[in-house]
Amino acid sequence: MSADRKLSLKEIIEDLLFDGYIDKKQAEQFLIPVRGSSLEIHPLVIIAQQNWQDKNTTKLLNLEVLIQWLASKVSLPYLRIDPLKVDVTAVTAVMSSAYASRFKILPVKVDKQKVIIATAEPFVRSWENELVHVSGLLIERVVANPVDISRYLSEFYSVSHSIRRATSDTESRQIPGVANFEQLIELGKSGRLDTNDESVVHIVDWLLQYAFDQRASDIHMEPRRNNGYIRFRIDGALQVVNEMPTPVMAVVTSRIKVLGRMDVVEKRRPQDGRIKTKTPGGNEVELRLSTMPTAFGEKLVMRIFNPDVLVKDFAALGFGENDITRWDRMVTQPHGIVLVTGPTGSGKTTTLYSTLRQLAKPEVNVCTVEDPIEMVMPEFNQMQVQPNIGLDFTSGIRTLMRQDPDIIMVGEIRDRETAQMAVQAALTGHLVLSTLHTNDVAGAIPRLREIGVPAYLINATLIGVLAQRLVRTLCPHCKKSSEIDPNVWISLTRPWKINGKHEFYDAVGCDECRNTGFLGRAGLYELMPMTPSLRRSITPESDASVIRQQAIKEGMTQLRISGARKMAMGLTTIEEVMKVVPPDEEL
Repeated sequence: MSADRKLSLKEIIEDLLFDGYIDKKQAEQFLIPVRGSSLEIHPLVIIAQQNWQDKNTTKLLNLEVLIQWLASKVSLPYLRIDPLKVDVTAVTAVMSSAYASRFKILPVKVDKQKVIIATAEPFVRSWENELVHVSGLLIERVVANPVDISRYLSEFYSVSHSIRRATSDTESRQIPGVANFEQLIELGKSGRLDTNDESVVHIVDWLLQYAFDQRASDIHMEPRRNNGYIRFRIDGALQVVNEMPTPVMAVVTSRIKVLGRMDVVEKRRPQDGRIKTKTPGGNEVELRLSTMPTAFGEKLVMRIFNPDVLVKDFAALGFGENDITRWDRMVTQPHGIVLVTGPTGSGKTTTLYSTLRQLAKPEVNVCTVEDPIEMVMPEFNQMQVQPNIGLDFTSGIRTLMRQDPDIIMVGEIRDRETAQMAVQAALTGHLVLSTLHTNDVAGAIPRLREIGVPAYLINATLIGVLAQRLVRTLCPHCKKSSEIDPNVWISLTRPWKINGKHEFYDAVGCDECRNTGFLGRAGLYELMPMTPSLRRSITPESDASVIRQQAIKEGMTQLRISGARKMAMGLTTIEEVMKVVPPDEEL
């Protein structure tokens, strides 16, 4: 094996010039002795900072493009490191942190026969024979981004060290033979697990920053008999990101409970809490915490509320132009009730908060009663339901009505008393916004009647109803053009005709979207403003189908039509749309 040789800036520049990626003028900038300050920086990073364009394709020669070029040049596979797919505990056991740092290499996958090692220095190979001898594993090299290698080398080994240290400390403090749930509760009560230990603090900090970086909407910490699992919900789908010994997870959960001002000792009853922190970019983010006792300890779910989502306009959320106009007309009425319906996780909170932020002007008093407060907002006055002291939605609305409000937002109408108080508020000159759990807009009317609101009061107060869903949007980097069965398209869009050019795409999968084919989500909306003819159709006997047919006659765009329009724009697939279309709208 030849002696190790690091890539030089001069060598890379000459190769890029020879391959036609840059011109001679650009090359001449670097074909001079390199200043000492740049010697520790990978040459491809230096070149990427120039923001040059590829002469052949006019694409930017960014670091990923350059790394792929290098991989092809040295005949090695290219890998974009996805931390969600790396078993941190397993890969960090292959070699020490000092050894990995010495050669700037990172193990990314290991099994019983082979370990895959990422490197940005393909001509540094002296470590291979040593590693084969020590580990007894075959070595497969891949070329990866040097910035990613440096970052994840630090993160993986740091987190792995913290988990091992926490495991060791936990085991040394535990009473031998503790195995069942009841004894674990008593152990927690005894305070033997130190939530302020440096390793535990580091694990929690890493977990939160990691979730922000990966665009997670929820963090799940799930204890099992031996190991607990950490899962992130990204674009609506859960993905396992790490696992750790259950006793360590219990300590980490306790640490998070301390941050959320929850009762650390109480592990038998569900609790709620909240944390306000910052993303790596410095933006403030709120997390809503919820614990639940399970057979092997407390399960903790953290829902992440990013203020950046709430400053988006309605077009960015997925509203069509016509829907924006009608929604704006509905929520600027002086009094009445506006309802948002849909299942849990369909984006109702985002829609309501975005609306309230636009309505909350200095001359308007906006008050909310929520269970719990999803996100603390400075623009309006928020009150949280507390049943333990008799503060429920009903008494909350009664209190708000004495606070001289212009607009009231009720977290959810779920019973007769709450519905009656919301109607009373609307009748006395307030605009009331709330949520309701129904499949579509037409189902909101029978649901209100079921919980005790007479048809004549619905007619008198209801301004309109919005139903919504979320669909995953196709990754723009890898989506592939496709055809759709004309009969399926006709059936999906009946009785409407979607005008304009139709561009259908399928999900493929690439490094940008972690091979899912999807990147981000968008809303599908069904909006039903109340009109005189719709009000006439609301009687004690009328059902949802009658109301729906009348709304469609008056131009209401159904959820499946909203989905079809997103398909025609090349934003999503028919499979995604059909996942969220209510059963009575299926093909």
